[in-house]
Amino acid sequence: MLADKGYDVDAIRADLAERKIEAVIPGRSNRRVKIEHDRTLYKQRNRIERMFGHLKINRAIATRYDQLANSFLGMVHIATARYWLKFVHAA
Repeated sequence: MLADKGYDVDAIRADLAERKIEAVIPGRSNRRVKIEHDRTLYKQRNRIERMFGHLKINRAIATRYDQLANSFLGMVHIATARYWLKFVHAA
């Protein structure tokens, strides 16, 4: 995706390494030089991204209508509770 937009993915990874940031996302499957990554961290990152995706279904969170941080946090709590209730009800 980044390479499609003209970014040099290796340069981005080198910059992250200089700043002591560990790359979590693996390289593409057709890449000649494989990139080492931590599978456990990648799975955790994926779970967090999916959770935010589920929360953004709620329009107030996706567009951030609330002006105050406390109001926005309240909406996040409500959306999280609704998502959790769906999960518990399905089990």
